[in-house]
Amino acid sequence: MSSEMPVSAGKPTSPRDRILDVAGPLFYKDGYRAIGIDRVIAEADVAKATFYRHFPSKDALIVAWIDRAEARFDAALPPEDGPAPLTAYADAMIDIASRAHCLGCTYQSSAAEFGDPAHPAHAAALGVKTRVMDALERRARNQGLAPPRAKAEQVFLLLEGVWASVRMFGPKAPLSHAKAAVRALLA
Repeated sequence: MSSEMPVSAGKPTSPRDRILDVAGPLFYKDGYRAIGIDRVIAEADVAKATFYRHFPSKDALIVAWIDRAEARFDAALPPEDGPAPLTAYADAMIDIASRAHCLGCTYQSSAAEFGDPAHPAHAAALGVKTRVMDALERRARNQGLAPPRAKAEQVFLLLEGVWASVRMFGPKAPLSHAKAAVRALLA
């Protein structure tokens, strides 16, 4: 999933929010390991002590970014009880993935960069994906699809391929038939 969501404009932000506003897009574009704390501190225009008051470590910052990305992402989703909620979710994900600025899934990137399942970033990303699977199953059930878990897993795997394709190909990712593939899975 792309976590590249717009930052609130017009409101003064807290130092914590400024740090996340800077770190998130940098992590998303360049990767977690490529971005140092000193760069985040400088670009967020905060003191080192302020940074460490909000984030005791870079891992804590990464987990906070993943949590924030999930919250923003969830707020943009179509309702679980609307018409064809699983199809609507898949369509929304494909639409997001089709945006020119989309670089793929933040959570896939987190798990790839931090392969140890015990690492906080990997664990946070896995938690997001686990919650996504559960939400897809609820949506499948609400859409009257049977068996709901199997349909949810099929759509999940297709969407994971969409995100990976976008990360690999960028704006030229072969997504023109992705919505048709979802409909074929759910037929």
